Amino acid sequence: MSTAGGVQNAPGRAAQLDSAVLQLFTKQPSRWAEPVLPEEVVVAFHEERRAHGIGAIAAHDAYLINLASPDDTLRARSLDSFCEELRRCELLGIPYLVSHPGSATDGDRVSGIARNADELTRALEAVDGTTTVLLETTAGAGNALGSVLEELADLRDRVDASVRHRIGFCVDTCHVWAAGYDLREDYMGVTGAIDDILGVEHVRLFHLNDSIGALGSRRDRHAGIGEGAIGAEAFGALVCDDRYAGVPKLLETPKGDDPVAADRRNLSVLRAMRAAGV
Repeated sequence: MSTAGGVQNAPGRAAQLDSAVLQLFTKQPSRWAEPVLPEEVVVAFHEERRAHGIGAIAAHDAYLINLASPDDTLRARSLDSFCEELRRCELLGIPYLVSHPGSATDGDRVSGIARNADELTRALEAVDGTTTVLLETTAGAGNALGSVLEELADLRDRVDASVRHRIGFCVDTCHVWAAGYDLREDYMGVTGAIDDILGVEHVRLFHLNDSIGALGSRRDRHAGIGEGAIGAEAFGALVCDDRYAGVPKLLETPKGDDPVAADRRNLSVLRAMRAAGV
């Protein structure tokens, strides 16, 4: 949801779609500047959330953050920014902070995972609270970490045990497809691997997006539900899957010229699938 005019406006915009779930940015995602949320904005956000019956909220961290970077200066700046993301989530009562696992720009993926785990530990130790960090599956372009399920599981395992309970996962359907997991032809196999490797109890959020790119293309290009290479059947299976019945599900589909109409169209497709049990 757009936060134009302030984060307090996002719950009302979600309500226009009859949605009880929303995702937002708590700052401009392509800038380092860290906003200070005035008390009246924080109070208004909580009031609007209650007024519109928003049950689950996720924030997405800024795109510039790279906790896996081999560059000490960038990694330190990323840690500072990530801590501020956590603090804003705590102020706003946002339970989930979605984060990409970062990029090992030096090509050393093992070291990149270790660096990210160390920084996540530092951040969660520095910012006490209840917000859970959700490591998002990625399409795997370049040196981006997290396109392989085992990498995500390893990253969580490397976070210190004292704060590991605040680490979970966000599964993006476009990303897993682009990474080579065939949701269209092997839905049960892919979700079985997700459950076995990540742990079904640690999957706290889904991003439901079709894909412009082909299976294994590494292209992070989203499409409307049933309008891409994954196709409608896999989404029908997912929204009717009892294993994930209580897991919030969000759209990150293209908005086009009329964002509200586009979101309504994609939501109506998913809701019709769930109602029909297909």
